[in-house]
Amino acid sequence: MENIINSIEDLGKEQKDISINVLHAETGNVTESDVMLAAASDAIILGFAVEADASSRKLAETEGVSIRLYQIIYRLLEDIEKALSGLLEPELVEKTIGKAQVLATFKVSKGGMAAGCRVIDGELRRNAKVRVIRDNAEVFSGEFLALKREKDDVREVLEGFECGISLAGFDQLMEGDIIESYIVERIARKI
Repeated sequence: MENIINSIEDLGKEQKDISINVLHAETGNVTESDVMLAAASDAIILGFAVEADASSRKLAETEGVSIRLYQIIYRLLEDIEKALSGLLEPELVEKTIGKAQVLATFKVSKGGMAAGCRVIDGELRRNAKVRVIRDNAEVFSGEFLALKREKDDVREVLEGFECGISLAGFDQLMEGDIIESYIVERIARKI
């Protein structure tokens, strides 16, 4: 039993955001008092090579306590690891999907500025985020206001094609600026 408890606590030590507290550990089948302790502590019951009688199961169902019984240690640890992974906040990772170079700028009739660009890598997507790079420094980060191919609004423009771009809240584009299109992916963290 001590090996199991140590292994469970080790899983908790590997995480900065989550802690595991073993409230009670003893030999023998799951009892109603185990269920009451878990209900009062908002905990789950993990059992290894034991059973839970009908009255304990009924009380657990009434109190909303999960009883998980295992016959194989690594499955118990694997389930805890999966549960902890589900509790972790996902990691946000930026992924650049395309770059365009500003070839010319011009004023638009509604006020503001647009840029004529050529996509030099990947693709630009209307729903992606965007940043403007000038002299190797970021000067703006935001969203597309408009993405046009000839006179049509488009969802994306692929590498090698020219397009018109307006940015929401930024009208200081200059020839030679690089416009990066990127997305932010949510990646589930694992233990």
